[in-house]
Amino acid sequence: MANESVTEVATLGGGCFWCLEAIFAELRGVHDVVSGYSGGKTENPDYESVCSGGTGHAEVVQVVFSPDIVSYREILEVFFSMHDPTQLNRQGNDVGTQYRSVVFTHSEMQREIAEATIREFGGQVMTQIAPAGKFYSAEKYHQRYFENNASQPYCRFVVQPKLLEFRRKFAEKLKA
Repeated sequence: MANESVTEVATLGGGCFWCLEAIFAELRGVHDVVSGYSGGKTENPDYESVCSGGTGHAEVVQVVFSPDIVSYREILEVFFSMHDPTQLNRQGNDVGTQYRSVVFTHSEMQREIAEATIREFGGQVMTQIAPAGKFYSAEKYHQRYFENNASQPYCRFVVQPKLLEFRRKFAEKLKA
């Protein structure tokens, strides 16, 4: 019988989920990245309702990873390096609580690591830490968005530069 790899889940919001999805999809040890919504009060939210700001949800990615290949701490290092955690309820031109910087933790250990990472990051970090609640997968057309829409203007001018910065900063952690 083959040894099945243990996996963990990280749920992170740092602006538009298209950027984070494209980045984490290339990180060694990550098995799956799903764009979605979390942290709100509305059941079964959709993109339009989340974008209105009225549901309380944040655009997030759920990252399934092997902690024996990439640690939760390393996941957070990438996360904090690839968005601006000092901005409250915005990332660049994306403004609203749905674009807030947030770490939804799935265990006490994740909460402790997230708090320690924020302390080490220093400065005016606005990132919220909250227990993971219900996660709603975003609509199908949002999944693998950059991969399927690389020539779209938002992808060319926002996602692609972040992805290129990620590849430069974390070259040793990229999938082969």
